[in-house]
Amino acid sequence: MLTFLQDMEDPETLRVFPLWKAHQLTGEEKTKRMLNPVHPGRFLRTEIIDAHNLSVTGAAKVLKVSRPTLSSLLNAKADLSGEMALRFEKAFGVDMETLMRMQNSYDIAQTRKSAKKIHVERFEPRPSL
Repeated sequence: MLTFLQDMEDPETLRVFPLWKAHQLTGEEKTKRMLNPVHPGRFLRTEIIDAHNLSVTGAAKVLKVSRPTLSSLLNAKADLSGEMALRFEKAFGVDMETLMRMQNSYDIAQTRKSAKKIHVERFEPRPSL
């Protein structure tokens, strides 16, 4: 589904898949999604692991990682690494770049939430004489 959406040129193409219940985000819903992106682990749990009726242990075996490592990712307690994204791409066909963009968007949103705690003033270079 993710690959299809990424490659899709015309949003009207979504009408071909009514079970997806896809729709254009507008107004407050669009802003909320942009400000609160989903952690890639939560996405991977629902759209990949659960969709394939795998347990965390079973998925860890497929990915050749430890169960605690995968569990931490799926429960949003660990970030998605490039290596883990590549493992998901190889095992399940989900695009590595898409997963890494999800992680980046999530990281940016989390950092923005703490922006008021970071006290840095804008640098203004002095004119040279």
